[in-house]
Amino acid sequence: MHPQPDGPPVDASEDPRYRMVSLWHDTVPGSFAPRTALPGDRDADVAIVGAGYTGLWTAYHLLRLDPRIRVVVLERKVAGYGASGRNGGWALGEYSISPMDWAARAGTGAALRQMRALYEAIDDIGRVADAEGIDAHYAKGGWIDLARSSVQADRISAGVRARHELGLSADDVRWVGADEARRFCNATDVVGGWFNAHVAAIHPCRLVRGLAEAVERLGGIIHEETAVRAIQPADGSGSARVVTDRGTVRAGVVVRATEGYTRDLAGHRRTIAPVYSMMVATEPLPANVWEEIGLTDRPTFGDGRNLIIYGQRTADGRLAVGGRGAPYRFGSKVVSTTGTHHPIHDAVEATVRQMFPMVGDAAITHRWGGVLGLSRDWTPSVGLDRATGMAWGGGYVGDGVATAKLAGQTIAELVTGTASDRTDLPWVDHVARKWEPEPFRWIGINAGLRLAASADRAEARTGRPTRRIGWLNRLLRRS
Repeated sequence: MHPQPDGPPVDASEDPRYRMVSLWHDTVPGSFAPRTALPGDRDADVAIVGAGYTGLWTAYHLLRLDPRIRVVVLERKVAGYGASGRNGGWALGEYSISPMDWAARAGTGAALRQMRALYEAIDDIGRVADAEGIDAHYAKGGWIDLARSSVQADRISAGVRARHELGLSADDVRWVGADEARRFCNATDVVGGWFNAHVAAIHPCRLVRGLAEAVERLGGIIHEETAVRAIQPADGSGSARVVTDRGTVRAGVVVRATEGYTRDLAGHRRTIAPVYSMMVATEPLPANVWEEIGLTDRPTFGDGRNLIIYGQRTADGRLAVGGRGAPYRFGSKVVSTTGTHHPIHDAVEATVRQMFPMVGDAAITHRWGGVLGLSRDWTPSVGLDRATGMAWGGGYVGDGVATAKLAGQTIAELVTGTASDRTDLPWVDHVARKWEPEPFRWIGINAGLRLAASADRAEARTGRPTRRIGWLNRLLRRS
């Protein structure tokens, strides 16, 4: 990764490692000087583990609901260091499972409520950013999921029809023909696409850093460079505990908001599997190139392949594109992806140049990656167990920007006993089973990644659907 000379001025007191994490960290204003670490044992009403989107949205909404609540947020690095600061910048109106999956589990009405709550959360991100003075480069331009083969077109159009049959409208999601799809995003080989109106592009690090400042203005306390070792349920005193390398916090409620890093908590190695997504970003592209590409209103984009890619036009005129496929590490090990020359980075760069040949020899200025959290049934969830004082939100499978907003608001309402349309949604109190022990976890997840990649190759070679996706679903028990 190569920081740009026109980036924000660097505070001499900040740790340069935090500035070097990603394009988003490199271009966010303000300082990365760490906040004060936990000074020792203390008490709180609510202790939140993790200063990413889930933790900070929870803190924000708790303090909006009741300014008297003593909220302490504990973060091992700095706010936004993890996935919340380095993702693709999509506030996406879809979950890691489909609306049809929600309907199969909870009924059509509940599924539609689950979807509408997410759509509202996307709009609320923009409203809160405006109200709190957070310049997050929010642009609700929607999402165009490009069909770039007849196989992809069949798969995408079937998904649109299924959503309409469920009760979503063409104002929510619709099929678009080749010409309209290319007007959104003029990639190669486009034969059509799916347009989802409920998606906003953001600068993720601006959002998470601004949210941390908003939490502090409301009276919340954030302690950074404080590593949490364990969370412990309520004991005879009625308090749950957060054990850190700096001391212990006792609180009436402890919120686990650690997503892909959950494996670092004692007893949680098999709760969430950490998997990786890699990103690259070009230098700012000239106006004539953008005239060819499109993305005029900053819609986000992807295509219908099985091994996901995703991208956006940044506010400063770059293409920022990411993709999956990096291997899961044995034992749920988390490794740094910052500045790493990784084959997946090379593959993502090749995808950029194949989809958009008009970028020519534009430089790739940033390469980075991040850890996302995969629950065993691919289902995100939130919940609160009042008996133990344990609350949680996570399992977003890489679709967490908007989902975490909904999660944080829901957790805050559950904790404060605030009645709302969110607190009885299907995902509330859902608990996924644990991942298998090793080596079965390593074998299964990596076999799934290889199956997805091989399915794409088979479809490209034959022009026909492949049975391998059915095998993948059976392997991961997603269907």
